[in-house]
Amino acid sequence: MRILVFNAGSTSLKFGLFDPAALAPVAGGSLDWADGNRQQATLALAIGGREALRQTVAVPDSRAAVELALGSLPQDHDMAAVGHRVVHGGHEFSASCRLDGPVKAAISRLSRLVPLHNPPALAVIEAVEELLPGVPQAAVFDTAFFAGLSPRASLYALPGEWVEKWGLKRIGFHGISHAYCALRAAEILGVRPRPLRQITCHLGGGCSAAALLGGQPVATTMGFSPLEGLIMGTRCGSVDPGLLIYLQRECGLSLEELDAGLNHRSGLLGLSGVSSDPARLATAAAAGNPRARLALDIFADRVRSAIGALATNLGGLDVLVFTDRIGENDPGLRASITAGLEFLGVEIDPDRNGRCVPDTDVSRPGSPARILVLRTREEWMIARDTSLALGLGVKADASTAGL
Repeated sequence: MRILVFNAGSTSLKFGLFDPAALAPVAGGSLDWADGNRQQATLALAIGGREALRQTVAVPDSRAAVELALGSLPQDHDMAAVGHRVVHGGHEFSASCRLDGPVKAAISRLSRLVPLHNPPALAVIEAVEELLPGVPQAAVFDTAFFAGLSPRASLYALPGEWVEKWGLKRIGFHGISHAYCALRAAEILGVRPRPLRQITCHLGGGCSAAALLGGQPVATTMGFSPLEGLIMGTRCGSVDPGLLIYLQRECGLSLEELDAGLNHRSGLLGLSGVSSDPARLATAAAAGNPRARLALDIFADRVRSAIGALATNLGGLDVLVFTDRIGENDPGLRASITAGLEFLGVEIDPDRNGRCVPDTDVSRPGSPARILVLRTREEWMIARDTSLALGLGVKADASTAGL
């Protein structure tokens, strides 16, 4: 018996197969749609930690994507359960749960808040229902990790009737990744005499940072939507609300134009005019492009400022974590972000940072705060939470996640 996991995004579908005895990964892969072409995708598969397949395939719809994923996985098993990452659970879901009609309806209602994320997840859920009838499924919500944020951390200073009527408060995202990093950091560093004071920087296409105390969230940069907080690849991060009113009232932009501009043409892409990819920006900056250099500098400044602000919620810092595509793979940006954080006890080791492979401590030996570069294992967390939600009785720690 195996636990199957799907992580559906706007331009990719990741999947993994886990042995439920200890949640050890058996196989995993992804379908990535290049340049928004929904007809063709790159299928990659790894078995036992080694790449077994990479090819271009035709993928006309979500059902075809799920069929390809199932067909590429080892077939010597039956499915005990299927777990799905669902980005937005709103205020309705504070934990993972079994998928049924009402849960699917709620996911659909919340799609208006994350139109690039919940609809693909729902399409995959329905494809699995058709292709694996009778196999129980669970929804693992990215927002659930932040459901316990205190009112001091989650409320906006808006008219009370607005907040009450429409639930306008900080929700937080990337919770599956932040939760995994909390577990993994505690394992690497061992038991501390006081609850671990941790800041996790999830830096990829979307970016967020979170302050965690003893593994529980105290504050986070993303808010009611994934637009708030840090600068991202194509998303603006926090901006003056008055600027948006000005763009609509004085410049004549429609709501649709604002939505598209803030989500798809801002961030690193908007600042640089070159790309949303920091690796390409570094190449352009080295060739003398001043906007590319400025975009990287502003990105590092905003992340550094967020770390400093979040540390005040913890009364100090024991460990700083970098994860996801940028956090794991860009030593230059890690160095830029940590430069100036020595007052928090953050001292990066240039040699360790330059040659690290996750999971690695890249801080100087005497650094009061440790700096960890961790590979986020969202699929493992989805498998674990699916087991818990469906009562499969699996007990495992993050050391079994394929490290």
